[in-house]
Amino acid sequence: MINYYEYETSPRKEETEEYIPRKRQKKGNTVHNKEDIRKKVKKAQVIEKRKNAKHILEIGIVFILLLTISYRYALINSRFSQKESLKASLAELQKQNAQLKVSIEQGMNINNIEQAAKEKLGMQKLDNNQKVYITLPKKDYVESSVNSENNEEESWWQKLIKTLKGE
Repeated sequence: MINYYEYETSPRKEETEEYIPRKRQKKGNTVHNKEDIRKKVKKAQVIEKRKNAKHILEIGIVFILLLTISYRYALINSRFSQKESLKASLAELQKQNAQLKVSIEQGMNINNIEQAAKEKLGMQKLDNNQKVYITLPKKDYVESSVNSENNEEESWWQKLIKTLKGE
């Protein structure tokens, strides 16, 4: 019991330790026989199966997405390795090209050319009796064309008339 005085005007219900309030049962949710229980259990199982199927479907979708992403990364990696191998072969070809240019420049030396001509082609230097000397006059002669000056001064009408006359 409560041992204090209250100043309120509303009555207060005292609860004892033995008092247990009843829960009200709703009339629509009562289960009366075993068939209703079985139906509710089956319905709950169907709902549970749907939830499980939904979770399995979500996991499957996530797995397929991850598989697709990993496949794309594998393709990217293979293309990258292919690009790197092509880049390495390009560098090697450029190195060979530079070496060939250097060897060509070294081979273009006049002494090397002369030696190759003597050994491979059997060539020899000229002797004095193989040389032929020609004397040219020191004065240049230029002839001017009188007809070419007249043709340049004529108009195109005059040229047309001369061509028609046959001149």
